[in-house]
Amino acid sequence: MKSRTVTSKDVAQAAGVSRTTVSLVLSNTPRAQISEQTRQRVLEAAQQLGYVPDAAGQALASRRSQIIGLVIARQSHHIITDAFLNLLLDGFVRATHESEMGLMVNFVEPQHHVKTYLQLVRAKRIDGLLLAGPRLDDTGLKLLEESDFPAVLIGHMSNTNLYSVDIDNQTAARQAVEYLIQLGHRQIACITNATPDYEAPAKRLQGYRDALEQAGLTYDERLVRYGDYDQQSGYDQMNDLLDESAPFTAAFVSSDVVAMGAKAAMREHGLQIPQDISLIGFDDVPMARFFDPPLTTIHVPAVEMGYTACKLLTRLITKDNTAQKSITFDASLLVRESCSVPKTT
Repeated sequence: MKSRTVTSKDVAQAAGVSRTTVSLVLSNTPRAQISEQTRQRVLEAAQQLGYVPDAAGQALASRRSQIIGLVIARQSHHIITDAFLNLLLDGFVRATHESEMGLMVNFVEPQHHVKTYLQLVRAKRIDGLLLAGPRLDDTGLKLLEESDFPAVLIGHMSNTNLYSVDIDNQTAARQAVEYLIQLGHRQIACITNATPDYEAPAKRLQGYRDALEQAGLTYDERLVRYGDYDQQSGYDQMNDLLDESAPFTAAFVSSDVVAMGAKAAMREHGLQIPQDISLIGFDDVPMARFFDPPLTTIHVPAVEMGYTACKLLTRLITKDNTAQKSITFDASLLVRESCSVPKTT
C-alpha cells in the first residue's frame, strides 16, 4: 500500500496552529507576526512528519516563480573563457540553492538588452533579475528602474539608481600601478579587460591614469590597448604593443584571463617575466597562482560578490525595506613573482 502524502494540514494539526501559520513559517516570510516558540513547534512537527512543501503549490500561493533571472551582457563564449565570470556564477548558484530557487541564465548581445529585460519582466517567469556586465549605454537599466522590478547589478553604474554589488575598481587599479611605480617602473603599458563602454574597464583605466598622474608620469595613449574578456584579446593586444615603437618595462593588464594571452605573446617575443617585463593582473582567478611565474594581481572576492548579490535580490523580492542599496567589497593587492625592479631605473 502507498503511504499517504503528508500535507500542510497534517503539520498544522500536529503543531496546533493554522495552515496559514505553517505556510508563513516554512516559507520564512519576513516580518510575519509569529512567536519563536510557535515557529519552532511548526518546524519540529514538519520534521517529525517528513513534510516536504510542494514547490509548484508554494509558487502558486505566493504568486512567485521561485526563479531568479541572470542576464550577462556578453557573448556566450565568455562563460568558457572568462574564469572571473565562472566565480560569480559559483556564488549565484550557492545562494539560489540555499534559498531553494532556480537560476535562469541569459546571454545578451548589447543591441538586444532592452528587449530581453522587458521580455523577462513582462512574462513574469522570474521573481527578480541579476545583471552582470551591463554597458554604460544600456538604456534598459532606466526602464528596469522605472518598473520597480527587483533587480541587482553586479558592478556599480553611476547613471542608475538600481541596487548594486561591486568593488572600487578605480582605487584597486591605481594600487596595482602604484606598486609597479614603487618598484621603479616609469614606462607602464595597460591592457584593459574590455572596452570603456563598460563601467569596470573604464574605472580601471582611470585608476591606471590616476597612478601615473600622482607620480608625475605622462599618460601615453600608445601604451594603452583594449581587451575583450578573453585570452585571445590579451594575446593580440600585447603583440600590438610590442610592435609599437614606445618601449615599456611593465604592463598592467586589468584581467588575469586577458593577462594569460598577454603572457603568451611576450614569451613568443623572447621576453622573460619579470626579468624583461613585469606583468600585473586583476581579479585573482584560480589560475593566477599557477602562472609561470605566479601572477601578481588584485584579489577580488568574486564568489562572495555573486553570493551577496543573489541574497540581496531575494530580500528585494520579499519586499525587505532594509536591504542595502550599494555594497562595496574590498579588493587588495596580492604580490607573487611576476613583478620586479626594471633592468634600468
